[in-house]
Amino acid sequence: MAIRVLDTLTGRRNEFTPTRGDRVRIYVCGVTPYADTHIGHARPSVFWDVVRRYLEYRGYQVFLVQNFTDIDDKVIAKAQETGRDALAISRAFSDEYLDLMERLGVKRADVNPRVSDHIDDIVEVVRGLVERGSAYESEGNVWFDVSSFPGYGRLSRRSPEDVKAAARVEVDVTKRHPSDFALWKRAKPGEPSWPSPWGPGRPGWHIECSAMALKYLGSGFDFHGGGTDLIFPHHENEIAQSEAYTGQVFCRNWLHNEMLNLRGEKMSKSLGNTVTLREVLDRVPGGAVRLLLLGAHYRKALDFDFELLEENRRAWRRLNEAASRLRACRPAPPDSAPGGLAVAAAEARHKFEAAMDDDLNTAGAVAALFDLVRQVNVAVAGVAAGGVAAAPSPDDGIAGATEALRVLDELGRGVLGVVEPAGAAGAAAATSADAEALLGLLVEIRRRLRAERQFGLSDFVRDALQDLGYELRDGQQGTAARKKS
Repeated sequence: MAIRVLDTLTGRRNEFTPTRGDRVRIYVCGVTPYADTHIGHARPSVFWDVVRRYLEYRGYQVFLVQNFTDIDDKVIAKAQETGRDALAISRAFSDEYLDLMERLGVKRADVNPRVSDHIDDIVEVVRGLVERGSAYESEGNVWFDVSSFPGYGRLSRRSPEDVKAAARVEVDVTKRHPSDFALWKRAKPGEPSWPSPWGPGRPGWHIECSAMALKYLGSGFDFHGGGTDLIFPHHENEIAQSEAYTGQVFCRNWLHNEMLNLRGEKMSKSLGNTVTLREVLDRVPGGAVRLLLLGAHYRKALDFDFELLEENRRAWRRLNEAASRLRACRPAPPDSAPGGLAVAAAEARHKFEAAMDDDLNTAGAVAALFDLVRQVNVAVAGVAAGGVAAAPSPDDGIAGATEALRVLDELGRGVLGVVEPAGAAGAAAATSADAEALLGLLVEIRRRLRAERQFGLSDFVRDALQDLGYELRDGQQGTAARKKS
């Protein structure tokens, strides 16, 4: 079955066929690194990690580029606020992002280009647009002439009037039309700048991604990804300036993920309603976070809360416990009947592939694996003495166990990244149990100190736990400790 994806540009489901044989080229808009990485950043990164893994599972060679927008108004504002160097700030936060993605099990992109390393490439594209009459210089600024590109507004389905009303209008008397957008910004006091044919300055936001995408992927690459908040103006502007520069189709398939919300509101640093990814990963294993993020179709909004996170931790454990039980099984004799588990494994693989082929439906793929897990648990219960047991004896043979484990390994671990290698899930669970035991011990120590009226030491334990993010509540049933939301 062919992979079909819903292209934002055309609004149609396209059958996916790479333009370069079995090689797939992907560009994903990365973060602007000026603050802590939050859980909302993880949704597109995990989704595209799974897309990449699934394409590789299907036999394609994938080349994925994800940038860092390390020259941006927000980075500069952070530098001015803190008195630190702008590029040092963006380097620190982008390194943090990469470290957290590693903890989340996201494979590193083939290239993570930074804007600051590609100024010459950006200047060359801007120069070409000026020479082609698609852009103009005015008092050290260079603006893209939106009226020169007839297809402007196709991606976001906006009329010229809508564009004028809804564009992120850059107030500047040097541009001809309110909807024209900056390709190069003249230097301002205290801001980082680079030399150019139009004087010292820095790139505009949109031209940065166009130049880097064209450098590493060329025109007509296969997928461009990002959140729905980037459709307009960022991706709309990317299309206009890139196709005006090359005269060719910029990207063949545009995929946009919906937002991750907190209490029904888009999670973003600018709104101040973020939950840091580090806090989340300190609570639960990366596989449980991935399970939460993949549990909804990428084009559907997803609400995050800590109760949902805990539900997915429990589901992650069930998934990995099933894999552990299968690893403990001795395969059935070669001459035995295939058994219902082999059939269930084949059905799970078919449902998984059908879901992913249907616009990369990770929610359907996850459901297919849990259908198999239920069948595994039934099979395990059937061979365990006295009914359901935690795991069968290694001497027990379960027909189809090998096939079921292969599905969980190839699809659950290899594609979705939610099944741990042998032993890893157990180690994570043990670590979590040890942490809970230590927490309980500290709470009990504080209780005894209070009973002995050693309030100074008991307050020291309370304050230390609060510094670690735990809230203590004293009640009739004793003291309870819970992680702060």
